Amino acid sequence: MPCKPIVPGVTSVGSVDWDRRLFDELVPLPDGTSYNAYLIQGTDKVALLDTVDPPKFPELLAHLARLGIGRIDYLIAHHAEQDHSGSLPEMLHLFPGATLVSNGKCLKMLADHLHVPAERCREIADGETLELGGKTLEFLLTPWVHWPETMLTYLRQDKVLFSCDLFGAHLAQSDPFLTDPVRTATAARRYYAEIMMPFRSQIRKHMERLAGTEIAVIAPSHGVVYRDPAFILDLYRDWVSDRVQNRVLLPFVSMHGSTRRMVEHLTEALSRRDVEVEVCNLTATELGHLASALVDAATVVIGTPMVLAGAHPAVVEAAYLVNALRPKTRFVGLIGSYGWGGKMVEQITGMLSSLKAEVLEPVLVQGLPGEKTYEALDRLADGIAERHRQLG
Repeated sequence: MPCKPIVPGVTSVGSVDWDRRLFDELVPLPDGTSYNAYLIQGTDKVALLDTVDPPKFPELLAHLARLGIGRIDYLIAHHAEQDHSGSLPEMLHLFPGATLVSNGKCLKMLADHLHVPAERCREIADGETLELGGKTLEFLLTPWVHWPETMLTYLRQDKVLFSCDLFGAHLAQSDPFLTDPVRTATAARRYYAEIMMPFRSQIRKHMERLAGTEIAVIAPSHGVVYRDPAFILDLYRDWVSDRVQNRVLLPFVSMHGSTRRMVEHLTEALSRRDVEVEVCNLTATELGHLASALVDAATVVIGTPMVLAGAHPAVVEAAYLVNALRPKTRFVGLIGSYGWGGKMVEQITGMLSSLKAEVLEPVLVQGLPGEKTYEALDRLADGIAERHRQLG
């Protein structure tokens, strides 16, 4: 990625990781990602906001060299995770006059994870400012977005919000600015679902605080820079709200066809009742797609066969994910088949304890579904449709 100015005196100096396809050995990256770092040059001081993942450190150095940067006064750490802060030890070595600036929790974590020396650190508080000469940085502590030490930086004169992981997206492109709204919105939704959704209530509070701040540009640590902040702010206002869509997410596994028949019948029954359905075969659906589908679905109905005495392992994994991400889902249900018995209802409902959702009456059948099972699925569809209508 070439160095590009964001506003006068602020330059994007991070790197694009076109080839990365897995983050934290967990999150799929179909569109790669970026590690955004921003150089701010005041008339008196120079600050670098975040670094890059260590394998990309040579690119950061090349960008600084291209800009003729021989001195950095402040290294601002918004977040201790290594994709942002992993290159800090090298930067502190190469720029011996630089001071590492962050909040107390972040500095403690950086000492634990990266062994940064305490004598090179400066702790700041919420609302504290740092003057660079015509560029004033204001620090906003935003815990649990998405770690306990995360913070943002607001550049007062240019009204730029450096938002760290908040409003980010795993997205690789050569231009740092928004160029493809549809692709960006899809990537941002997925990123929100995978990383931010468990902290929806905290994000909503932080956004309420930001509502009183005039923001001209949002520059996150992953993905694109927004010169029209309303684009991403409006999306987030919807995602963190309590509003859900008239939609059922139906993740399932079928071993010998019985559960699949139930899924197909319920899908058609819901569709006839004007309820949108998104079906996800868990043997072919990746984690990111499932997470994104959870963002605003009013209902989740899980379909599974019995394996030994419990649900299929792929369903167990999906239930764990749903519980961990804590979507605003209002209703959850379970349908499936079994050969001789077991406790998969208790297993799956017990795994969804973090959801503030009503548990619907399960529909289970021994062997192949027949007329009585299909009637029970119709009643389930009736109940879901009525509950959705009551939501308005």
